[in-house]
Amino acid sequence: MIDVSRILTKLVMASGNNEELLETTVKIAWTRVAGRGLRQHVVPFRVYRKTLIVAVGDAIWQKQLHQMSGEFVARINRLLGAETINSIEFRIDPVTIKPSRTDPEPSGKSRAPQAIPSEIIKAAGSINDSDLREHFVRAAANCITRRDTRTDDVPSL
Repeated sequence: MIDVSRILTKLVMASGNNEELLETTVKIAWTRVAGRGLRQHVVPFRVYRKTLIVAVGDAIWQKQLHQMSGEFVARINRLLGAETINSIEFRIDPVTIKPSRTDPEPSGKSRAPQAIPSEIIKAAGSINDSDLREHFVRAAANCITRRDTRTDDVPSL
């Protein structure tokens, strides 16, 4: 499977005067930069004159995200390999946000269980208490899942 962030720079270069392709590329970059937690609360709407317009649910989200907009702009441009946008405008539009909330991404609990590394199994074998051993293995599996999930959310720039 190809990581989409690896081809975003190429899409920006290939877009030339194709504003629709550039807009789609910026929206993908926003989704990547925003991460899993924000995706349910914000929706990239359009790009207009180098400004990414993002729909938010209410004034609280608008204010909080506005304070972080400079960082988002820098991350998006870094991900795209060019100064593609200059600013982000957060518009209150709960109607646009509502469809994204109805289809939330799966949480860590519904994911398929991770394969437990042999070092963990070996370490657990030295624990005599079966309940404690079971808790140790589950805790290790949860830590691995959390670690893997966290690296999925953070773009490597």
